[in-house]
Amino acid sequence: MTEDARFEDGGERPLRLKALEPEDLPVIAALIQDAVFPVTEMHWDRKRRRFALLINRFRWEDKSSAERRGRAFERVQSVLAFEDVLTVQTQGLDRSDKDLVLSLLTLTFSPGEDASGRLELTLAGDGAVAVDVEALEVTLRDVTRPYVAPSRRAPGHPE
Repeated sequence: MTEDARFEDGGERPLRLKALEPEDLPVIAALIQDAVFPVTEMHWDRKRRRFALLINRFRWEDKSSAERRGRAFERVQSVLAFEDVLTVQTQGLDRSDKDLVLSLLTLTFSPGEDASGRLELTLAGDGAVAVDVEALEVTLRDVTRPYVAPSRRAPGHPE
């Protein structure tokens, strides 16, 4: 008898996910919701056509386990990378404010011609980052061990 994989089967191993199709993106978008990062941790390498962010993401995949066991919620540092990037535009951000910390609300994709399209990172406070790509390739990779969330709480959203 075979059994479907369960969310909990991931255990404590670091995440390594890739989205190559629009249908793959909602998983990454859900896992990066409420991530926070300094504005200084956004990097666009024009030569390599790569845009990357070092984010501190809430470990949504561990939330129910932490609640059941009565332990603190966790965050982990992750690299969110976009490949085949043509342009990057920001709106509502003061990139010169080196102390600015951003909070990521969601990631969406609007397809264009062929495999191209626009990825949009919506930030709290009406900020946004638009990433135009030749083809969809987004990766999310945990790069540190999980740590106790400074607030010790799960992010909340008004209903």
